[in-house]
Amino acid sequence: MRSSSGVAALGTVLASLLYLVQGATLGGSQNVEKVTFPPDFMFGVSTAAFQIEGGWNADGKGESMWDTYLHKHPEYTPDRSNGDVAADSYHKYKEDIEMIKELNVQYYRFSLSWPRILPHGTDNYINKAGAAYYRTLIEELKMANITPVVTLFHWDLPTPLMDLGGWSNRKMVDYFVDYARVAFDLYGDIVKIWTTMNEPHQHCYNGYGTNYFVPALESYGVGDYLCAHYMLLAHAEAYRLYNSEYKPHQQGNVGITLDAFWGEPKNSLNPDDVEAAERYTQMHLGLYAHPIFSKEGDYPDLVRQRIDRLSSLQNFTRSRLPSFTKEEILKLRGSADFFGINHYTTFLMSSSSMEKTWKVPSMDHDTGVKLEQNPNWSKPGADWFTVYPPGFRKLFNWIKREYGEKIPIIVTENGMCDFGGREDYRRIDYHNQYLYQMWLAIYEDDCNVIGYFAWTLMDDFEWTDGYTVKFGLYEVDFNSPERTRTKKLSAVNYSNIARTKQIDFGYFKRNFTENGLNNII
Repeated sequence: MRSSSGVAALGTVLASLLYLVQGATLGGSQNVEKVTFPPDFMFGVSTAAFQIEGGWNADGKGESMWDTYLHKHPEYTPDRSNGDVAADSYHKYKEDIEMIKELNVQYYRFSLSWPRILPHGTDNYINKAGAAYYRTLIEELKMANITPVVTLFHWDLPTPLMDLGGWSNRKMVDYFVDYARVAFDLYGDIVKIWTTMNEPHQHCYNGYGTNYFVPALESYGVGDYLCAHYMLLAHAEAYRLYNSEYKPHQQGNVGITLDAFWGEPKNSLNPDDVEAAERYTQMHLGLYAHPIFSKEGDYPDLVRQRIDRLSSLQNFTRSRLPSFTKEEILKLRGSADFFGINHYTTFLMSSSSMEKTWKVPSMDHDTGVKLEQNPNWSKPGADWFTVYPPGFRKLFNWIKREYGEKIPIIVTENGMCDFGGREDYRRIDYHNQYLYQMWLAIYEDDCNVIGYFAWTLMDDFEWTDGYTVKFGLYEVDFNSPERTRTKKLSAVNYSNIARTKQIDFGYFKRNFTENGLNNII
């Protein structure tokens, strides 16, 4: 299918193809034509309920905190947008399934909308229409031979629970376990892969510690740690619930999805920069991973000691980072059947005692690391996003070094943002290069990576960025009432990877020169 403006002018296409071919030299693949993944390697694609569903008040759905906040603060996003309609997947899910089939992936990761199922947040009332929607979606996926991978919480907390303080309230642990039980009861017979939480780090740091994400509490260095603490406990309780009451007959697996930028020392010969990069990773990933995946359990020693010391210096009566009981440490330790990891970009890191934008107290100040971007790295979209494929491989090796090689790692999100367009050669190159670095981690470093999910199926509501940046393999026309979906070139490329279990670096060059661009879209 041709783009609305027609196929790009020949000079632009040739320049893009030249970029694509040159891009294959990034990260050490210049002498590689194809690399192959195991036959059972999981290739999938990911979405999230609030970002694609729309139907914000349809069929008895309750409000999420994002609904409430964006309606009150339309200026929060640069395009004054919200998730009321989004990609309208609530009504167009069958069309979405056809796109997933076209991608040749065997797995689809999506999230349940907590307020669509439990409009009040609590389990005393289940919305039958919302529950039926997901049952139908899952059954349709299975009929299409697509395995559902279901996330319980992807940031759309029911507003009534946010009014109680959200994840800064210990009671949220109980409410989440109640919700998890409802989900396991409703769908556990046909869902065998669950993730409890998506990116608690981003949710807590940016939503409770700053105002970058809703709920925008700006409780610097306090609210973010309360949020982290209770989200971890809620995860552990839900995992133990499944293992004790559901796994014996449902036979599923439950994990968690964490996230990490890779921290590259600004000067690899400077010990302070090397230490700063490690400190950042411990503070932002280890904080969440160590209690679950380490042999010791609990927060990393570095994290505990640093926050305790700074809290004391700031005249707090007790540490701003709560403590787990011995029983809680035991519940958390080993509470995941796989390590879900989301990764997008890398930053250069150096040690700093204070930056102008930091608050005191804050997680930034506690971490004491300055983040910068390498001006030589490509920046195709959002300001926070640059392309550095080797960081992906280094992240896998960090996880292996910290937590061993036994725990299976699933890349639950990885993808590139730009500002739109269907002839998205840079996204093709991004997927090829990041997948190649993952392949190197598997075959040269013995990292136990068993799956990869591209973010995302289609253009969606990208939180604070609204609809201004695009991550989708399929374009969505948000100006059309039909929310028309159209394949991008990156969808063709990813479909070929999923079908063949190979990265074919010459795929587009051959198709363009032999068949012409129009024959592959």
